Amino acid sequence: MAVKPPLFLRANAATLHAMSHPTFTLEHTDGAARAGVLRTAHGVIPTPIFMPVGTVGSVKALAPDDLAAIHAPLILGNTYHLYLRPGDALVARHGGLHGFASWPGSILTDSGGYQVFSLSALRKIREEGVEFRSHLDGSRHLFTPEKVIAIQRNLNADIMMVLDECIPYNADRTYAERSLQLTLRWAWRARDAYPAGTAHNLLFAIVQGGFFKDLRERCVSDLCAGDFDGFAIGGLSVGEPKALMYELLFHTAPLLPTDKPRYLMGVGTPLDIATGIKAGVDMFDCVLPTRNARNGTLYTSVGKINIKRREYAEDDGPLDPLCDCYACHTFSRAYLRHLFVSKELLSFRLNSLHNLTYFLRLVREARQAIVDGCYDRFLAHVANLYPEEAERASLA
Repeated sequence: MAVKPPLFLRANAATLHAMSHPTFTLEHTDGAARAGVLRTAHGVIPTPIFMPVGTVGSVKALAPDDLAAIHAPLILGNTYHLYLRPGDALVARHGGLHGFASWPGSILTDSGGYQVFSLSALRKIREEGVEFRSHLDGSRHLFTPEKVIAIQRNLNADIMMVLDECIPYNADRTYAERSLQLTLRWAWRARDAYPAGTAHNLLFAIVQGGFFKDLRERCVSDLCAGDFDGFAIGGLSVGEPKALMYELLFHTAPLLPTDKPRYLMGVGTPLDIATGIKAGVDMFDCVLPTRNARNGTLYTSVGKINIKRREYAEDDGPLDPLCDCYACHTFSRAYLRHLFVSKELLSFRLNSLHNLTYFLRLVREARQAIVDGCYDRFLAHVANLYPEEAERASLA
């Protein structure tokens, strides 16, 4: 089907700089763990990296200057939600998502595949694409691989994801194999809709195959025949035991090209990230740090704490003495608890600012551990902070 050209496509000095250099450069390794540099039209990003999630063009409770202050070079936007509201054509008329949201850094947009997966009662999957009903007003829509690319180009995402089908953990082999073939056909249609080298937007393919190792291998082999700019590992953290997730991750990541960035989609406790890095993953995203922040669960150098606990009511110490974020540098645990139990909106901002600072510091420290050749020691330290999770993952 014919696809209208994007409404917004702008060449600038940053674009030309990014296009004149390799997309990804691997600089250091420690075992399978990797430290590299990812280049986009809007910046140079050291990896491993964690991406704050800005579903509708905004990281909840935070402004762009908050994200800049904690050195977040790359955020994630959601194709499904931005397409439905305010609409990708409107965003394009306002300078793409960078201009519309006044965000100067890099942006990755997902394809909407996971959102469609989560709306199983409202969608139908067929060869052409995915037909679904909007969760907002019930209106009918069709996502094809070509349309999803056109939407993301209107958003002017630095990194675009192909449309895929994310299947549930309990899917049998017959379904997983049929779904995999559909995902592969959709990936090639997305590539055809956006030929490599025609603009500055990067295109990542997504590895699926359920929880069958040979299907994952087949998917990687087929996708690697295409000129994709990077590869994502999808279909994990969909209800499976953590030990199984790690097993599939360690099996799949080494199969991917060493000279392309590797992205683990939607997986994101601190231990998940540290373990993913050991497996050879470069990029991560998850709503966990901001969602938990709004629930009062905060990550610190001594593990998780719940700020609403009564024991913090008169605690004049900082939330985390080893953290240099605005919340820790300025306010006491007692005040942060007061804001939370009083349901003050400032609580959302300060808690989110802290949690994202923690996650971004985690990947920076992981990078330094790779450079220093002591990554296993770093992973052991993170596992010690989250012993129950490490035990479930068979890492203890």
